[in-house]
Amino acid sequence: MKPATIIGILLIVLGIVGFASGGFSFTHQHKDVDAGPIQISHDKKETVPISPILSTIALIAGAGLVAVGVKAK
Repeated sequence: MKPATIIGILLIVLGIVGFASGGFSFTHQHKDVDAGPIQISHDKKETVPISPILSTIALIAGAGLVAVGVKAK
């Protein structure tokens, strides 16, 4: 498989995931107080949205790269 085809497939998958989920979330822990054996912390949930425009661009670019990769044989 050509590298263009592989990158194209990855972009298509990324575009589909972007449309399906709308973004991704992750949680990280913040320490508020760290005084010897006493530690106070809290979890903070962050969400990174994926724009539908970005997902569309990824799908179109992925399809183009797959077409170029297949045509290059």
